[in-house]
Amino acid sequence: MSADEIITGTVAAPARLDKALADASDLSRARVQALIGEGRVEVGGKPATSPSAKIAAGATFTITVPPAAEALARPQNIPLDVTYEDEHLIVVNKPAGMVVHPAAGNPDGTLVNALLHHCAENGGGTLSGIGGVARPGIVHRIDKDTSGLLVVAKSDAAHEGLAAQFAEHSVHRRYLAVCAGHPNPAAGTIEAKLGRSDANRKKMAVLDKNSSRGKHAVTHYKLLKRFGSSAQGLSSLLECRLETGRTHQVRVHCASIGHALLGDPLYGKTPKALKNLLSEAKFARQALHAAELGFLHPVLRQELRFCADLPEDMRELIDQLGRFNR
Repeated sequence: MSADEIITGTVAAPARLDKALADASDLSRARVQALIGEGRVEVGGKPATSPSAKIAAGATFTITVPPAAEALARPQNIPLDVTYEDEHLIVVNKPAGMVVHPAAGNPDGTLVNALLHHCAENGGGTLSGIGGVARPGIVHRIDKDTSGLLVVAKSDAAHEGLAAQFAEHSVHRRYLAVCAGHPNPAAGTIEAKLGRSDANRKKMAVLDKNSSRGKHAVTHYKLLKRFGSSAQGLSSLLECRLETGRTHQVRVHCASIGHALLGDPLYGKTPKALKNLLSEAKFARQALHAAELGFLHPVLRQELRFCADLPEDMRELIDQLGRFNR
């Protein structure tokens, strides 16, 4: 059984207790409030009882977070696009709209459910147990509405080896994205710390580099094709290479330089000139695809690299955008 997670820290500025602890811990305010109600929060060595109590700058706190009670993922017969498979790991081309693993609001119909059925039916063994009963084999994730490649571990040895490569940022990840506007310069590096947004805890945001919260994130981008004239500046096809892999990294980094991804419901706002086009193309997700994935096989020690073509919806979107270049 997993142990409790102990979070300790110091409050940076005076505020309501729940807000101050959410800012300092990356937990949501609702989660902090619930933990206070369960008697799992101490301030200055004494139990906290009121989420609305004021807390002073410099106050110390301890939050005891119990392990999540995970629901057992069950096999489901859901079609998979398998790019590569051996006894140690499996690489799949995930469609947009599929969640990677079961969680609140998505108890089934996920990639994990599909993989459990696939492995059982095809004599491919099972998935690594390191991720727990809800996330077996999951080493990394891509968003529900992002399409493309990810690798899943079938053995614990593969899981540990892959996790080490992701931790040291040695995994090759190349994404294709369609953004609003024409980035200038046409190629560059976005290096900005990412963490939970103060305004909306469901969103990530660029944080001050000196912030005690968040994680270092680096995205290298290159403009591949412009849509519309320089004066119009309508849209662009970008290549994004990830040096790190943070939650919503490409989406937030592109939005931070004024070029949010088309169709992004959280970080983007569709330009007026493109609203009809996106509607005609029936495109209703962020225009982001994990096109390449490369890593050292954690057991066989071979260099592997895989590519996934753009899915039909993104190809159609790009074709529609091409009308502005005629």
